[in-house]
Amino acid sequence: MSPRKAAAQRDGQSLHDLLVEAAEKMIAAHGTANLTVREIARTAGVADGVLYNHFSDKEELVALALLEYVRRTEATLGELPVAGEGTLEGNLRRHLEYGLGLHRMIVPAFSGLIGQPRVLERFADMTERSGQWRDRLVTYLEEEQALGRLHPESEVDATAVMLVGYCHGSVLDTVFPHMSRYSLPTVDAVVRAALHGVAP
Repeated sequence: MSPRKAAAQRDGQSLHDLLVEAAEKMIAAHGTANLTVREIARTAGVADGVLYNHFSDKEELVALALLEYVRRTEATLGELPVAGEGTLEGNLRRHLEYGLGLHRMIVPAFSGLIGQPRVLERFADMTERSGQWRDRLVTYLEEEQALGRLHPESEVDATAVMLVGYCHGSVLDTVFPHMSRYSLPTVDAVVRAALHGVAP
């Protein structure tokens, strides 16, 4: 099958988008550890060399596919709570559930790229910080603080780091199960610690 025919059978989809879609599907199914140009091209139904007509290199394609994978994953996780609505406990629980779901899906994909820093650098350059879950969590906490539902001197950034760290810890246990030496607390326990602290 020629590259032209392969593209034409996708309702006029460009080869650029076709290749990104193929790589994103491969990441979703098998991760990123053994992602090769040949396998991406084969999945897309095009010749190997076609990739270099649409991307500067393999790293650009994989970074774009990874970005699309993250976006698709987030789209399945639902909406995050709005400051001032619901309860603080319920809203933080929802944020943590969102974060856990996100990390469980994307961290294994990122772990396969540990030896490919150029892909990670490209991905970071493509990503808008304001759209990342951690930054949305900080914004939510700041808005609750402005509304008076959190203490005016509460450490919003530090709280966000602890919550994100909990999500990282939960996923690392699945990526590196032989390294786990402790049981993670429940989401409710983490929410209570974040809101009420440990001091008497």
